[in-house]
Amino acid sequence: MSGHSHAKTVRKKKEADAKKRGQIFAKMARLIQVAVRQGGPNPDTNSRLRMAIELAKSYNVPSENIERAIKRASGEIEGEKLEEISFEVLGPGGVAMIIEGITDNKNRALTEIKQVLSRFNAKLANEGSLKWMFERKGCITVNLKDQDPNLKKDDLELIAIDAGAEDFYWYNDSLDIYCELKDIEKVKERLTAKGVKIESATLDWKPKELIDLDEKKKEECLKLFEALDELDSVQEIFSNLKV
Repeated sequence: MSGHSHAKTVRKKKEADAKKRGQIFAKMARLIQVAVRQGGPNPDTNSRLRMAIELAKSYNVPSENIERAIKRASGEIEGEKLEEISFEVLGPGGVAMIIEGITDNKNRALTEIKQVLSRFNAKLANEGSLKWMFERKGCITVNLKDQDPNLKKDDLELIAIDAGAEDFYWYNDSLDIYCELKDIEKVKERLTAKGVKIESATLDWKPKELIDLDEKKKEECLKLFEALDELDSVQEIFSNLKV
């Protein structure tokens, strides 16, 4: 078993709140815009855009919002200049973290992130000092509730292994299936061929090893993840915390 994107867990709790749902929609729009500017507006030829759209749909982002984000990135609609950011962080109890984001003002984003970290006894680490503890992997998320009612957790795990999964992680009824980056499309196709409905596919930082903390420190880390996700610039939060 391995860790997963803490942002996914945090946002699933937020979906019922209209204000927070709006923030999620805005984050997904930025993700789509960056994908379009890097690989073009056609999801058939731009795999990163295809994954961004799938992720947006998993958060129930309306189709018109997705289309507007694509047009904005294509220049059909005036939009902000966005750039990607990435930070390595040493969190409570020595937890290693990678924060990924998108912003129109890197200095402002950095200041906001530092302010949140200082509240939770966390600090920025030097570039490259923690990232070696993680591996870049493809992550395919499926929800048991979306599948055939007769399909059990064990059945889904076996299908995932047959499809090429290297590892997987359950949180509630959602299953994160990990594979090599180059194999993500192939694994998706194999899962779909077996009748599995896919919620989203992302590129994640998967920890090589997990660390376990006492409940107090673990709770502090979870509160830190939630506080970071409140920032508009933060897209993803990964750590080696065992949860």
